[in-house]
Formats: sequence, C-alpha cells, structure tokens
Amino acid sequence: MVHEHIDTVDALMAHYVAGSLPEPARVLVEAHLVMKPDHRALVNDLELLAGEALELMPDAAIPDRDARLGAIFSSKPLSEKSAPIILSRDQGAFPRPIRDLMGFDVDTVPWKTKLPGFKEYTTDIDGCEVSLMWIRAGRALPSHTHKGMELTLILDGAFNDNRGRFGPGDISVADATIDHRPVAEKERHCIAFSVLDAPIKLTGSFRQIIGDLIG
Repeated sequence: MVHEHIDTVDALMAHYVAGSLPEPARVLVEAHLVMKPDHRALVNDLELLAGEALELMPDAAIPDRDARLGAIFSSKPLSEKSAPIILSRDQGAFPRPIRDLMGFDVDTVPWKTKLPGFKEYTTDIDGCEVSLMWIRAGRALPSHTHKGMELTLILDGAFNDNRGRFGPGDISVADATIDHRPVAEKERHCIAFSVLDAPIKLTGSFRQIIGDLIG
C-alpha cells in the first residue's frame, strides 16, 4: 500500500498527512474524520510537526525555477471533481468521500452475494482492491489473515474479533500478523468499507472454515 509498513491507526494518519497513501486509503481516512471529527486534532498536530520539520530543513535551489513558476501560474483551476473534499457531515448514509469515490450511497450499491449473510461490491482503484461490505447481524466471517495490508472502516453497525470491538467510524488495521474472525453484532447489520493491497488467506480448522462459509 505504501513502501513503509502501517500497523496502527496513528501510523496511517501520519502517512495521510505525508500524502503517501493511495487514493482509496486516503478516502478511507477522510471518511473516518467525517465520522469522528474529534480525531482531526491528531491530524492537525501531525501537520504542525511536519510544518516545523520543513522549516528546519536547509534551503535548496530549485532547478528551472522560472519554468516551474510559469507552469504553476498558467495551470487551470481545480475542477469540481478534483477539488479537495470538505470534511463535513451531510444527508447521505455514507460519508461524502466514500460516495464520491465509489459513486453509490447505501441504497444504490449493486451488492453481490458472496456467502450466505454476506454481500459485497468490489472494484480496483489505484492498485488496491476496494470493497463495500454488508454483513448480516450475528454473521461470522471466515477466519483469515492477510498477505498484505487491509484497512477497514465501519460505516454502520459493528463487529468484534480477538482485538476488540469496531463500531461506526472505527478503523481496523490488519496485516500478516493478524489472524481474526470478525463477527457482526447481533443487534444490527454491519456495513464497512475496506481497502486491501493483497489477498486474504483463510485460516482455522477445515470444519470451522466450512461452517463459516455456510454461515
């Protein structure tokens, strides 16, 4: 997903501030900040630290300075499509960054049933597999680990695994060190947005895998 490893939400936020995330991971963070605006404070602190670090760096000559400035001043204004996303709540069920990226709200997603009690819409963006997932209340997903990175943002409902509970606005960061079996809470269906840079790998006993696949 990026050259450096991401194993915590704080590390994910640092890469977001540095601008090193692929587009779908950036959108996931922006949607998280829409759902949990109090977490913007961490991003602001990281931006201040980055600014202070830049001020301490020695000056460096810019090659072809006049040509570069000319290109900047002659460039066209940002189009509406490429304008920065406003991090605020609106009337959609999904946060606006996700609606803008995926082109759907919850009632228009072209879900495909993958397993009993589990629906998904998947596409490829910027080298990542990007998914919207619908998990029936009480449904357990098969135990699995990861060949790369998986970022999951909970949009509605919640799931629990061996690390704890993930509810609306929470981000699950998983990699090859995580072997988990997410279970949607019984009170409400769980809807999530995920970004993967490599496939998952099923784990657990043969009997458990078959039972989880059947649902």
